[in-house]
Amino acid sequence: MRTQYTRMSAAVGAVSLLLVASTAFAQADADPALAAMRKAGEAKIAIAAAPPWAFLAPSGEAQGYLVEVSGQALKALGVPKLAPTVTTWDAMIPGLQAKRFDLVPAGLLITAARCQVVAFSSPITAQQDALYVIPGNPKRLNGYADVASAADVKLAVLTGSSQEAYALSKGVKADQLVRVPDIQAGVATVVGGRANAFAVGQFSVPKPSERGVEVMVDRQAPVSSIAIAFRKEDAKLRDAFNKQLDAMRASGAMKDLYAGKYAMPNWDTLAKVTKVNDVVPGCE
Repeated sequence: MRTQYTRMSAAVGAVSLLLVASTAFAQADADPALAAMRKAGEAKIAIAAAPPWAFLAPSGEAQGYLVEVSGQALKALGVPKLAPTVTTWDAMIPGLQAKRFDLVPAGLLITAARCQVVAFSSPITAQQDALYVIPGNPKRLNGYADVASAADVKLAVLTGSSQEAYALSKGVKADQLVRVPDIQAGVATVVGGRANAFAVGQFSVPKPSERGVEVMVDRQAPVSSIAIAFRKEDAKLRDAFNKQLDAMRASGAMKDLYAGKYAMPNWDTLAKVTKVNDVVPGCE
């Protein structure tokens, strides 16, 4: 009797999995953007050189936490491959809108301004901004306020980034900013003495001491989140993607990547941020 029950349970489980898969594929057929990616067998994505979030390996394969999360979610929706293009931060959203990319898992923070032009997925990171400075922090810079109060201090920021906008909003002067195209250039600008600090997310420079900088988290900066950007007209695709993110949260797969493989220390913070409007009220 027990064997018969076990077999029945296994059969029910198999049927349930088939129903989930059938639902995902039915959604793909109903949504033109998802159906197009399935037909192509790949999703075109924009990334930058931004480990641990997203970067291009020597093999030409996209890697990083955001890439792995996106890849798992899309694979469940019948899109087996990611086709990456490395580009600059300020070209990502224009490229998405011009349909050069299907989605952007590069590391874009959810902001009110970006919410006006793209459809963000659910948040998949949580962090505060930090300043990367040379060892010993000779200028005693602990946040944006310290930069704003010292006119001789130069702050490196990614061109078009949320840190650039936030720095200006906190009183940092435009002529104090040194705009750089990517994270590697930001670190190099500090190490080379062309800037006193580089502003970016607190986890955006892996192993900072090995790269000649130390990290000073701005405890006054708000908690922010990275999400995957889609075109506004692809809201159905975003919604299908979000269902897969929900499943990854529920199964523990997202935690295994975030807190496990990529060793981010604040899963408890991310666990409380499940919707885009948890980060930016009114953003949908």
